[in-house]
Amino acid sequence: MTRDASAQDPGFAVYIHWPFCKTICPYCDFNVHTSGDIDQAAWLDALTKDLDHVAGDTPGRTVTSLYFGGGTPSLMPPKTVAALIAHIAKRWSVADDVEITLETNPTSSEAARLREFKDAGVNRLSVGLQALNDDALLFLGRDHSADDGRRVLAQASALFKRVTFDLIYARPDQTTQAWRAELAEALSLAGDHVSLYQLTIESGTPFMKAGIHPADEDIAADMFEITQTEMTAKGLQAYEISNHARPGHESRHNLTCWRGGDYVGIGPGAHGRLTLDGQTFGTHQIHNPARWLQKVSDGGHGTAKRRALSTQDRTRELLMMGLRLSEGIDKRRANLHQLDDVINTEALQMLIDGGLMVDSETQLRATADGRQRLNAVLAKLLT
Repeated sequence: MTRDASAQDPGFAVYIHWPFCKTICPYCDFNVHTSGDIDQAAWLDALTKDLDHVAGDTPGRTVTSLYFGGGTPSLMPPKTVAALIAHIAKRWSVADDVEITLETNPTSSEAARLREFKDAGVNRLSVGLQALNDDALLFLGRDHSADDGRRVLAQASALFKRVTFDLIYARPDQTTQAWRAELAEALSLAGDHVSLYQLTIESGTPFMKAGIHPADEDIAADMFEITQTEMTAKGLQAYEISNHARPGHESRHNLTCWRGGDYVGIGPGAHGRLTLDGQTFGTHQIHNPARWLQKVSDGGHGTAKRRALSTQDRTRELLMMGLRLSEGIDKRRANLHQLDDVINTEALQMLIDGGLMVDSETQLRATADGRQRLNAVLAKLLT
């Protein structure tokens, strides 16, 4: 273990993707698969080999956050989680205040292992509530009830100092009144961090194939405004479009990505960003779990692509990620000296005049109204 992670440093993050779920939710477009027969020893061996491969290219780095995502990583045996945490500590330095997050679903089988995950080294738990009423959970394809969610959240909060949960709103036919009530209950359950996402219908998902549509755009916009007002009143500021936290409790892992820090992506379909000899590379792991496992067995790693990003591509990426944050982009930290090459300066001035953007010598950020309309802002901003 080494120094504390600096608040001014984007950090160096590790993401481990566990691609397996018991069932696949109809709105989900992540790289997830169902499997009843998983060779746990083979997967642990492959994940450690892939970590070794990246560690060999990134010596001297200090890991500031580790995130187990998926899929459903709480289906991993706790001893596998412990082994991966220990292996990372062997290959890199680890910050004294490292954030180690694991996603879990609020089902009884996974809740029974919460203590084991804490003992394994997890210090932050992300609970996938998604909704707080049973009809909505049924619509979203979840295999837990609202009472299951409340119970597991209480158990998690008793064990972990840092607990967050997700909710999905702007569901079809959801009213602003219904969202106010659900949000009020969420606030009564919340600790120091909550993620609140508007439902989006992604290409290729069962919802898309079934012709499901989210709430009307005007209603969704009203729900967004209600969310910002109510969360702010309770001290849970929107530090990112969909993420709210009390000061000092923001997700360090996600901040690393949004601030343009390096992050390792391990596991089927995982993406990463690595700076090697001054050049930023985008990495992408093989998507299919069986092929990924075979590739690691044969070649020692599961990387399908490692692509050098041009200065313009990297600048665009940093803008698209950084403008999600309420703090915006620190031009000095992100080294955004090529802004004029990618930004439509005339459009930027129009956005500033319209109250959607703020620009200064050291900072570029979207206002609250700008973040609500970020896709449209970026469409105008990027040449």
